[in-house]
Formats: sequence, C-alpha cells, structure tokens
Amino acid sequence: MPVVESRCVVPVSVDVAFAVSQTQGEVRKRWDPFIRRQHLIDAERPAKGVRTFTVQRFGLAMESEYVSYNPPSNVGMKMTKGSWFFERMGGGWRFTPVDGDPTSTLAVWRYNFSCRPAWLAPIAERVGAVILQRDIDRRIAGFARGCVDPVVVAEAERIRAS
Repeated sequence: MPVVESRCVVPVSVDVAFAVSQTQGEVRKRWDPFIRRQHLIDAERPAKGVRTFTVQRFGLAMESEYVSYNPPSNVGMKMTKGSWFFERMGGGWRFTPVDGDPTSTLAVWRYNFSCRPAWLAPIAERVGAVILQRDIDRRIAGFARGCVDPVVVAEAERIRAS
C-alpha cells in the first residue's frame, strides 16, 4: 500500500496548530486548497467516530470517519465512501513541539491508500502516489500559511477555548 508524507514547521504552539487543522467552513477554505466544501455529517464537533463529507477541488466527493482524535497531538481518518478508484484510503496528522522551541510545531501528515480495480492497481498506485504527494505538499503548505493568517488563528483560538 503506497504511503505519502509531508511535513512542515509552523510558528505556533501545538495546541494552535492542531486547532487550525480542525477548522471548518469558510475559515478552512482560507488555508486548505484541497477542499471545495467540507462539513461534519453527524456532529457539531470533531471526535472519534464522527463522519466528514468532503468535496475536493476537482469535484470528487468522499466521506471519511475520524478513527482517532487526540487533541493536540494527532488525528486519524479513514475513507468510508469515495471515488471508484480508491479501494482504501486513510491518513493521520501528527503535531509535536519543535525541540528547543515550544512556540513552534512540527506537523507531519501521512496518507496511505490502495487502488482498484486490482488489475490496474500497480500502475494506478504509482501515478496516485505522485498526484497525492503533490496535493498533500500543497495542502500542508496551505496549512502553514493558515497558521500565520490572523483570521484562521483567531478561529483556532476560539475552537481551543470552547
């Protein structure tokens, strides 16, 4: 199963970085170039077991479920419904303080997937890894921009306080 990973250091605490990653709606769209729209399906707040509906920028839709939710250190998801070419897809976002600098956070985002149909998977997974890597790199760069966007950080602070 292919795995893609991106990482960056952001100039905010782990608490704020995690909260930025969990923003929704218009605030989320300020930093996340991957999504066209996204919302929680069966809850007001993210938590383990909560489902999310996402339409990505090209219009492909996916339903996913939080398989872990451990603020402020990590969050994990798995696809429960999605496009015809993903057999499975999952991801995890991890946030750790930068050694010697508690005001900065290392964000590591990792995704794994497998493709279908089986006869096409060897080629589709190679191509998919390249495309997904590019998308994840662009997405984490957007996250880094969000961590210095005053509107996004204000919403993250509101999320943390609630």
